[in-house]
Amino acid sequence: MSSMSTGDSGAKTTATGAAGGSTAQNANQGLERCTASLGTLAIYEDRNEPWYHYLTRDLRLPSTVPVLRLLAQQSNCFVVVERGKAMNQMMEERALMQSGEMRSGSNFGKGQMVAADYTMTPSITFNARDTSGGGALVGALLGSVAGSVAGGFKTSDASTMLTLIENRSGVQLAAAEGSARNTDFSLVGGMFGHHAGGAAGAYGRTPEGKVIIAAFTDSMNNMIRAVKSYKAQSVAGGLGTGGTMAVQGGATAMAA
Repeated sequence: MSSMSTGDSGAKTTATGAAGGSTAQNANQGLERCTASLGTLAIYEDRNEPWYHYLTRDLRLPSTVPVLRLLAQQSNCFVVVERGKAMNQMMEERALMQSGEMRSGSNFGKGQMVAADYTMTPSITFNARDTSGGGALVGALLGSVAGSVAGGFKTSDASTMLTLIENRSGVQLAAAEGSARNTDFSLVGGMFGHHAGGAAGAYGRTPEGKVIIAAFTDSMNNMIRAVKSYKAQSVAGGLGTGGTMAVQGGATAMAA
């Protein structure tokens, strides 16, 4: 026999719940929020980067974009706009309208799409297993008996980055790092009796993906804290007009 449960806490990540407009349901209580949105946001994932190949090929995990979109909308700091695969469907609906196949009043005319004020770009800067040397530590502390089960004491770390670009100027407004760690005590728990092993075993069933999502949740929190206290940088003479570090013989606004 098998049992199925929906909404099981053991299957959840730090990105949980739902978002509808400016409201969020069952969101992570630790997620930072804004009282008012700061603008529209598109999320761009560079699939040519080594981290993306590692994520999808080696770890067999999907795109990070859906998770980041959920966190961004739940935070109420940004209105998320579609710039991913669903964009193809949006354009197909417009093509159907232009073909004359749609009913009158379908209202897919030009000039309705919302511009993205900002672009957020994710990356995974570090991810590794067994980074803590946990097996050696358990063996040293608990003796030779522990050596036979020390292989079950593993640590997975993930460090992630989010950068935020203002689309009109191309200026980077903010960057935020995040990190998370998951320690697997699944085999070590067997040394302390059945009940302890059962409780600790839950860590062993946690996929590496949960560590990565937790790190991105931390990155998002750090990003939100940064943008909530945002102050524009200024350059004497104006942005992009030569700067203050002029090169000898160069023709810049500041050197003129």
